[in-house]
Amino acid sequence: MSLNIALTGLNAANEDLSVTSNNLANVATTGFKGSRTEFADLFASTQQGAIATGNGVDVAEVAQQFTQGNIETTGNTLDMAVSGNGFFIVSNNGALNYTRDGEFQLNSSGQVVTASGQLLQGYPPLANGTFNTGGLAAITLTTNESQPKATSTAQITANLPAGATPPADAPFSATDPNSYNNTTSLTVYDSLGAAHTASLYFINTAPNAWEAQLTVDGTTVGAPQPLTYSQTGQLLTPANGQVAFPAYTPATGAAAMNMTFNFSNTTQYGGNFGVTAVQQNGYTTGQLTGINISQTGVVQAQFTNGNSVNLGQVALATFANSQGLQQLGNASWSATNASGAAVNGVAGNSGFGNIQSGSLEHSNVDTTAALVDMITAQRDFQANAQMIQTEDQVTQSIINIRG
Repeated sequence: MSLNIALTGLNAANEDLSVTSNNLANVATTGFKGSRTEFADLFASTQQGAIATGNGVDVAEVAQQFTQGNIETTGNTLDMAVSGNGFFIVSNNGALNYTRDGEFQLNSSGQVVTASGQLLQGYPPLANGTFNTGGLAAITLTTNESQPKATSTAQITANLPAGATPPADAPFSATDPNSYNNTTSLTVYDSLGAAHTASLYFINTAPNAWEAQLTVDGTTVGAPQPLTYSQTGQLLTPANGQVAFPAYTPATGAAAMNMTFNFSNTTQYGGNFGVTAVQQNGYTTGQLTGINISQTGVVQAQFTNGNSVNLGQVALATFANSQGLQQLGNASWSATNASGAAVNGVAGNSGFGNIQSGSLEHSNVDTTAALVDMITAQRDFQANAQMIQTEDQVTQSIINIRG
């Protein structure tokens, strides 16, 4: 019986050595999670139920350890690490797998994939700037140009000098500086993305009364629009500050430009004419300059025109029992009955960690601890082997006595 007991010890120690060896072999594997050998003692019982001598040891479970690995910066935008709970969701020909290995790259179709070609899953963008969290889809990075947007609104922050007098010449002419008091300009864009110079001319008509005249590329647009101010320098009319100038048709073949200027941030105080800010909402065609991934997993394409476009949001999954996941290799897992169904969500939400772009999570195996485990397992193996040798000597002695 002692031989059988020692044999169970040998088998258990050998399994422990195998687990430790696998841990050490994957010290440099990105996203790898080490395992721990858990033992259980064996007992036999008589027909009366009384516990007899122990029967040795058995490996009860090789338990995966999902502790956080160290995160190292790589500088590659598509490298991602989960800081906290959660797994990346990847599709393997429609079957969903889960991984902590964030070494992603692009395939020939511009889709974000793992090294083995599995598609990273996320939530597609909606027109209102949110994401469709009702279903998963592959994340694809666009390389198309950003379409231009025609200027439709503009806003000016400026001060018109109180006490100004009407200009000497009338009517207004952009080429006659004696027909207006002050001027400023800004760049606007048509529907084809072509840039145009829009100029605003301010003409004093009476105390606290002004007119604003718009020209685009030197062409006068409509008639002067009235602006009146209170005795404390605040804009009175138009009440909402909005002035809609007539349409301007550019020579580029673009659609007519209908622009509304907001003068609500203009004042009439003593002092000189001054423009603090001029803003407009149009932009020209943009070339892709890079991809940005936020801590919540929002993937954005950034363009030279200052525009950014949401391409999707990386989805994460958590499980009630992560140790119940089935290992598939390549630092990936699949769900089982023991793990429970995946709970999908996004980084930063309750129960989910954050995503760090340009970083990777290293294996969580502690090399020093693994080497100590190896020595311990080796000593266990040697002790049980010695037990077998001792039992063999005892048996041989008994045989010799009988002989």
